[in-house]
Amino acid sequence: MPTSEHQRHKQPTLSDVAALAGTSVPTVSKVLRGGTDVSPSTRERVMTAVREVGYAKAASRPRSKLPVSSDAPALIHLVVNHVDGSWANRVLVGVEQAATAANVDVVITIARDDGEWVSRLLRRPSHGAIVVLVDPTSVQLAVLSAARIPIVLVTPMSRPAAAVPSVGVTNWDGGRSAAEHLLALGHRRFGVVGGGRDHLYSTARIDGFRSALRDAGVEDCEVAYGDWSRERAAQETAVMLAAGTRPTAVFACSDVMALGVLDAAAEAGLGIPTDLSVVGFDDVPEAEWASPPLTTVHQPIAEMGAEAVGLLFRSRAWQGRPELGSTPPRVDLSTSIVIRRSTAAAPA
Repeated sequence: MPTSEHQRHKQPTLSDVAALAGTSVPTVSKVLRGGTDVSPSTRERVMTAVREVGYAKAASRPRSKLPVSSDAPALIHLVVNHVDGSWANRVLVGVEQAATAANVDVVITIARDDGEWVSRLLRRPSHGAIVVLVDPTSVQLAVLSAARIPIVLVTPMSRPAAAVPSVGVTNWDGGRSAAEHLLALGHRRFGVVGGGRDHLYSTARIDGFRSALRDAGVEDCEVAYGDWSRERAAQETAVMLAAGTRPTAVFACSDVMALGVLDAAAEAGLGIPTDLSVVGFDDVPEAEWASPPLTTVHQPIAEMGAEAVGLLFRSRAWQGRPELGSTPPRVDLSTSIVIRRSTAAAPA
């Protein structure tokens, strides 16, 4: 019947969300505006209902010719889980430079464990958000999509629960280049210090490293996980170095953890690089300041931030346009090995 056909294809409404969440339409609207006078349990029910019914706010007609044309103020959000350390600061530099060129401002939003960063984005109208080292849930992504707040993920930690544009680097190639450098120096016994066990970019770096070992006919390496912590990396490396057949080279999946490898080597009385070669990943300033300066895999951190801003502007055209395809835009910037004094020929 025509009526049932219409019901099957009609767009979900606020009423549909309210009915599923067991609340009122004004409450649903308040949640989608980031209202603070809603209990956490009600907000969670509404956000879950938004995802389940597939609600999305109607698109507004652009009113300007700016690259981010909309009725929102000329600002974007940078969502990060912390602002300490040079990695996050380099991303901010790239985001700020690109935003300035586009004549928009940047607001930093900290993604705390309470998950309220989404509500804070809803309360402050913007052209969208750059989300860095934060793993949004499917519910959070659905709410942002429903509110038509575009986001771009920078180095997503896991595969997003929904189609979201993202920017990253060639992590697999970077890990492989680290192994190729060490193999060329004659090393055949390796250790690897990974970051988070389930983090995509850590896994890719380890897989790339191992692929080069396999191609060279070298026995597989021992892998430990330092959870991106200098202290934890030092502890895990100390165990490796105490083994009967210790590695002559260690690849750490971040420069911060590589500093932990240097700490463990010093504690064990090993010289760098005479007894142990060390390669990091990131090429943050601390790598060059280390003693000795770290050989590392360079990733263009500031460029990732700038590229994310450009992708955010472009994704407004992609968002909600089936004719443009269901695969979200993805940009991977190139990595390269930077050779310093922490690597040398394998000891005899």
